[in-house]
Amino acid sequence: MPDGMQADGQALTGAGGPPSSKSRMTLRLILTLLALVLAASAAVALFVWNGLRPAPDGDTVGVEVPRGSSPFAVADLLEEKGVIRNAFIFKYYLRYRNEGAGFQAGQYEMKPGMTHDEIIAKLNAGDTVKAETIRFTIPEGFTLLQIADKLQAESLIDKDKFLKLADNPDAYRWEGIMGGIPENANIRHRMEGYLFPETYEMDKESTEEDILARMLAELDNKLSQLPEGWEGRLNELGLTFHEMMTVASLVEREVVVAEERPLVAGVIYNRIKEKMPLQIDATVQYALDKPKERLYEKDLQVESPYNTYQIPGLPPGPIANPSLSSIKAALYPEQTDYFYYVTKKDGTQTHLFARTYEEHLKNIRKSNQTAEKGGYAGGGN
Repeated sequence: MPDGMQADGQALTGAGGPPSSKSRMTLRLILTLLALVLAASAAVALFVWNGLRPAPDGDTVGVEVPRGSSPFAVADLLEEKGVIRNAFIFKYYLRYRNEGAGFQAGQYEMKPGMTHDEIIAKLNAGDTVKAETIRFTIPEGFTLLQIADKLQAESLIDKDKFLKLADNPDAYRWEGIMGGIPENANIRHRMEGYLFPETYEMDKESTEEDILARMLAELDNKLSQLPEGWEGRLNELGLTFHEMMTVASLVEREVVVAEERPLVAGVIYNRIKEKMPLQIDATVQYALDKPKERLYEKDLQVESPYNTYQIPGLPPGPIANPSLSSIKAALYPEQTDYFYYVTKKDGTQTHLFARTYEEHLKNIRKSNQTAEKGGYAGGGN
């Protein structure tokens, strides 16, 4: 028994003795690796946590997101501007949230300190900064020169550059309605009549070319508001689009009261049909270097392709930029037997219409009898 007990004791002593050096080294290695993994995990967690935190508060900055930018490019831009702490983390946050595809281009105001979700919501909504704009109004019936003078007085253009562009469209590619203007050396200003009178709001950095293109485009826009099939009216009237716009400009300069515009357009077409000179004072005013408050007999003798006292038919082009009302009148004139009209001098700015020259003379006398002191008939014969 003693021997057996000793044997068992030895066996027990051998099984429960201290671990070997190799076992101790393995344990230390495992613990060390575990510590490193925990430390690395903690470092990664700290890195991610720090990257997800809003950037330190600061002044609002402008961030321009170019059209076509990828979400990752936006992230880089935001970090560059100091809006976010870490673009790398933001990119993975976008992936995690399945965001970025709806980001909209434009100029934004971002403030460091915004959360990632606030930034994402702003970019998705396209909550951009409204660009600084210019605003100007072109009255109905203004000529190209009047438009140029007005815009230069408002410090919006360089007049010489504006007129050079308007008179030399070959320098740029003008499309649409400009293609219908005939090559006629007698046309004083090529874009005359095609710059629609309207109130415009445009980007502050708009150039002379931008303004001209915008006004041309507005005419196209307004033409789309005409009754369906209006182009067919040109064939019925035997006119080109350019000739119709010329008639519209004559109506615009001759008539103040809108209801009379179809009547005056009808007179113009009646006179053209009978090969009578139009004898419209407004065309003489356009032919003069400086328009006058009152025309005299000598003014009616001025040599110009625009002087309808001296030339048959229509002038070579519009003499002003007409309103939509005048364009409609040129397309849909009122059918009458009138060949003459004279402005009343009673201050109403309306006209007396006549079928014969004798009746026209009576209307002139009638107008003079009701004249206001210093009144002037102004156009219409």
